[in-house]
Amino acid sequence: MTANQQQFYKIEKNQVTNFEAIVIGAGFSGLYMLNRLREAGFSVRVYEKGNGVGGAWYWSRYPGARCDSESIYYNYTFSEELYKEWTWSSRYPEQAEILRYLNFVADRLDLRQDIQFNTEIKAAHYDETHNLWRIDLNDGTCVSAKYFITGVGCLSVNATNVPAIKGLDRFEGKWYHTGAWPHEKIDFKGKRVGVIGTGSSGVQAIPVIAQKAEHLTVFQRTPQYTIPARNRPLDLEFIEKTKENYSEIRRQMHESFGGFPGNRGDRSALEEPPENRQSVYEAAWEAGGLAIRSTYKDIMTNEAANNTVSDFLRSKIREIVQDPEVHGKLMPTYFFATKRPVLDTNYFETYNRKNVTLVDLRKSPIEEITPKGLRTTEAEYELDFLVFATGYDGVTGPLFKIDIRGKDGLSLKEKWEDGALVKTYLGLSTAGFPNFFIITGPESPSVLSNVPVAIEQHVEWIGDCIQYLHDHGVETIEAKAEAEEAWSKHCKEVADSTLYTKTDSWLTGANIADKPRGFPIYIGGIGQYRQIIDEIAAKGYEGFSLVTHQKTKSYQ
Repeated sequence: MTANQQQFYKIEKNQVTNFEAIVIGAGFSGLYMLNRLREAGFSVRVYEKGNGVGGAWYWSRYPGARCDSESIYYNYTFSEELYKEWTWSSRYPEQAEILRYLNFVADRLDLRQDIQFNTEIKAAHYDETHNLWRIDLNDGTCVSAKYFITGVGCLSVNATNVPAIKGLDRFEGKWYHTGAWPHEKIDFKGKRVGVIGTGSSGVQAIPVIAQKAEHLTVFQRTPQYTIPARNRPLDLEFIEKTKENYSEIRRQMHESFGGFPGNRGDRSALEEPPENRQSVYEAAWEAGGLAIRSTYKDIMTNEAANNTVSDFLRSKIREIVQDPEVHGKLMPTYFFATKRPVLDTNYFETYNRKNVTLVDLRKSPIEEITPKGLRTTEAEYELDFLVFATGYDGVTGPLFKIDIRGKDGLSLKEKWEDGALVKTYLGLSTAGFPNFFIITGPESPSVLSNVPVAIEQHVEWIGDCIQYLHDHGVETIEAKAEAEEAWSKHCKEVADSTLYTKTDSWLTGANIADKPRGFPIYIGGIGQYRQIIDEIAAKGYEGFSLVTHQKTKSYQ
């Protein structure tokens, strides 16, 4: 440990109040950030609200919870040893298995000693006099750090979305949110259950709950395109081959568009003969997973091309759901994949069950929750349990739940005007907030990619940046306003060249009442994004102002 580093570390570990870096969250982001900085010799402390590691996978324990990225790609790739030591059981890992994996990583790398559990960061204010971040914890204590790094992700338990429906406080049954599920088992056997929401968590939970409940009523606002996951156990030969090809798989993941190996289609859906196109879609449907998005190059940029796959998926709903009135309610009308795509196991088949009722909230909106259940404009439904599968205040919501203030006391929420004018530089930093880094922040690939790959990109870039600052005696690094202005403009231009911005979704903030609309995601591809941020670092952190011993080194 260098003399410079020792000023942040006291002899008695339990007396440490000053660190070189403080990280929020002990999920995929926080664990890797801790390991990366600690290996480089920096003093780091991670603060985690939960009683264990896992991030979103610690909280999202709802029935049927499962990842929609294939297991062999949904893990860290920074260590070949870690990759080869762990073995997944199925194509798409369930929540409990992902949580076991993250606990395995924490144990294998001995990370728990630098994580403080059951702790929330309430406020983080930048002290311009001492070039430090002052961090207030929920236990009343205060710590400080040179670098403040958020690993809260785009979907956080602190930003679960429970709609403000009249009467919830008077409901005599029990209610839960899929993003903050109790750790004890909930027994729905013989119960009347209502599920509000048919996004990813709803689509996963509904078939499982229906098997147990006496009756399940699904309250749907927006129908979903969902594709069969075709989940299956992984055989030994496949596992061995995957581990043997670790290096090539990692290279492909990090150089790809979405963080998964595999090629994107190079043909137009409109130039393909209809019978050939139908065969391509059928093959993708039978294979399961998200490959159908990549069958043709113009699905996400051309309305007519998107309509070909949207029509195909709607035809599958008609084939599966027996009641014409029900499958009519289940028909999506937006452009396919402009909401985050959903994978399912027997979702549409569930609506053929006699104990399942579908309520279309577009035709009969919810009026209130009553002591005995829920009333819409057309009927009242008696319920024992109510499940909110209503998602999160995504992307900016988790950051706004913390009182983060930069120079001159400006809060992040004020700067971004409650999400109306989100501006970052590379999705990693924002002007006016020195030595502040955001892992998978707004205007980075984040949730429209294989998230562990996006996390590795950011953690490695931040780790290298902090090492550079340390080696060059740099006190602060701060994004320049003109650099973030240019990056935000670029992100918007890329998004507007696609169909994503033509659909209201949680990606645009449409699921949160009064939240300004935007599309704060970089969708130019994860491989391209890595090239951009690496080039900026190679140029000495172009677009940032670096202060070295009170002398400013500013790059144009």
